[in-house]
Amino acid sequence: MIRVLFVCLGNICRSPMAEAVFRDLINKEKLQDMIEVDSAGTGNWHEGHMPHEGTRKILDQQKISYNGMKARQVQKEDWDRFDYLIAMDTNNIKNLKSIHNKNDQVTIAKLLDFVEDTDTLDVPDPYFTGDFDYTYQLVSKGCKNLLMYIKDKHNI
Repeated sequence: MIRVLFVCLGNICRSPMAEAVFRDLINKEKLQDMIEVDSAGTGNWHEGHMPHEGTRKILDQQKISYNGMKARQVQKEDWDRFDYLIAMDTNNIKNLKSIHNKNDQVTIAKLLDFVEDTDTLDVPDPYFTGDFDYTYQLVSKGCKNLLMYIKDKHNI
């Protein structure tokens, strides 16, 4: 089983959006027995909360389920549980490394590291920008490319 954890600041906008989009892609390709996905935030402000209404709205428009998703904070144990920690921006990477940086087996990368045809390096936080559509476009493209990368790397 390959395990992917999407990470953002509060786990209510970008990372749950990525989790839902990635799970939808996995389900459409019938890979749910081979790839597991979750999301978390580097901060604990929103623990236990549903995704932000802007995230829910865009996922509803795309007919992508976020059923049962609740915000949680990244834990040190996540380095042992997950193969990929996929951050939404550079600050998330720094925060991840300050929490724990010991497992060389874990791939830590930004989602947009998997997108070659963009000048944007970080997925902007719609909690602050209000632009959930643009965030969704970047997340969607990043998730598709990440899934292709994982399938290729792991011969799925």
